[in-house]
Amino acid sequence: MIAENLKTVEERIRTACLRAGRPRDSVQLIAVSKTKPAEAVAEAYAAGQRLFGENHAQEIVAKAPQLPKDIRWHFIGNLQKNKVKYLVGVADLIHSVNSEAIAAEIEKQAAKRGLIQNVLLEVNVAEEASKQGASLEALGSLLSFCEAQPHLRLCGLMAVAPLTEDPEESRPYFIRLRQLREELAKQLKDPSSFRELSMGMSGDFEVAVEEGATYIRVGTSIFGPRYYSV
Repeated sequence: MIAENLKTVEERIRTACLRAGRPRDSVQLIAVSKTKPAEAVAEAYAAGQRLFGENHAQEIVAKAPQLPKDIRWHFIGNLQKNKVKYLVGVADLIHSVNSEAIAAEIEKQAAKRGLIQNVLLEVNVAEEASKQGASLEALGSLLSFCEAQPHLRLCGLMAVAPLTEDPEESRPYFIRLRQLREELAKQLKDPSSFRELSMGMSGDFEVAVEEGATYIRVGTSIFGPRYYSV
């Protein structure tokens, strides 16, 4: 089932890329495996998927040793300072840097390990009170702070659009995130790596592809519904 779901998602991505006049390799699929067992990740891996996303550091820590070493893990959830040490050097890309405190902790842990950690700035692009992410007002100062950290590599922006049944309602937020990336890139001394846009999930990823997403985060459409313990 997971293999078939991946084929369906892949066809939808290709179709969206054609509509947008984009090459297929300009967008990467993150298979979001949160709450799913390592066996489900292994099934997706057997079908050719190599990039997986998790929302909790402990899930990466638990699953990674059970799975092939060439899997690339991305951290896409809300990040707590005390969890950063588990992710730096393990996650290829941390999508959810939304404060100077988190950025400083990533810098501290990356410096200890002697490596450069790739990060995205998470933006509360819809300015929802219930959402994580840096406010639009704070984004410029967060960008400057991160740029000054020698062990961080700023790679772009991430956002979660408001939950809606109509994917077209997400389009303005995806457009705004793309515009923000373009505006912020002009403020950087070296904008060469600041090109990623992580946006779009199972309900709206085709619209995100049409609006320039370079990473889409798809879970339910690949692994099926999630069941959370109460």
